[in-house]
Amino acid sequence: MSWAPHTIVTTETLDPHPVAALSALFDDGTPAAGPGDALPPLWHWLALARWPVSSALGVDGHPARGSFLPPVELPRRMFAGGEVVFHAPLTVGSTVRRESSVESVTEKSGRSGKLVVVAVAIRLYDESGRLAIEERQDLVYRDSGAVAPAMEPAVLDPAGAPLTRAGEWAWDLATDPTLLMRFSAATSNPHRIHYDWPYATRVEGYPGLVVHGPLMTLALAEMLRLEGHTGRVRRMRHRNRRPLFCGRPARLRRVEDAEPLTLGVFGPDPEPHSTLTIDQEGTGHG
Repeated sequence: MSWAPHTIVTTETLDPHPVAALSALFDDGTPAAGPGDALPPLWHWLALARWPVSSALGVDGHPARGSFLPPVELPRRMFAGGEVVFHAPLTVGSTVRRESSVESVTEKSGRSGKLVVVAVAIRLYDESGRLAIEERQDLVYRDSGAVAPAMEPAVLDPAGAPLTRAGEWAWDLATDPTLLMRFSAATSNPHRIHYDWPYATRVEGYPGLVVHGPLMTLALAEMLRLEGHTGRVRRMRHRNRRPLFCGRPARLRRVEDAEPLTLGVFGPDPEPHSTLTIDQEGTGHG
């Protein structure tokens, strides 16, 4: 199949409904952003989520590659991270112009074998035509690898509100299948590793359902509001280092001695599952 990178330009509304859905999902007492309110950092991932048509989906639930994204043959896809620069605020319910393009396609070799890294560039312009957000998203494709021993299925008892304070700049993160399903719906994410246990364990070889990388990153960003941090965010760099599996204990906490401010999702091991580094103008506590 012949493929060439191209730019897609769309005019879209920052939808208040998925924004309200994420507020309900976090259920953490922070004010819900409604029409006319400033959109919290990274919440454009919800507000501009797009549903692909059913006929365009591939076996993993994502749109089949070869149209906007390159026709990479490797089966496993991961949202590996990226960088977001905030130039101007956006408000819920406003209209934006989105320009999306594939910036690069790079083949690499990692511990698990061959990798392909696809960098997607996104620019959002507000209603006045001013550049509001510049973003790079890194998608990683790799071989499926060996099938890991399956975990015990998650308990039936609901996890409740996912974020519970464990100390200063420390919050426990609880996940269950319902949380993952609700986040998939709010972000229009049809990837089967987040809700289809047989597919996740028997086809892609994971030991259980995979917690979304964007969910971990958004939970880290939510810590800023929970801790009353009021400095204007200029840039966020996020990286998903290794999967977190549904029902496994995790804690969000500040990475000590890191400058600028860096937050991470940690399990029992010292290596984080995900990190978020924040550059800001001024600091303060509300």
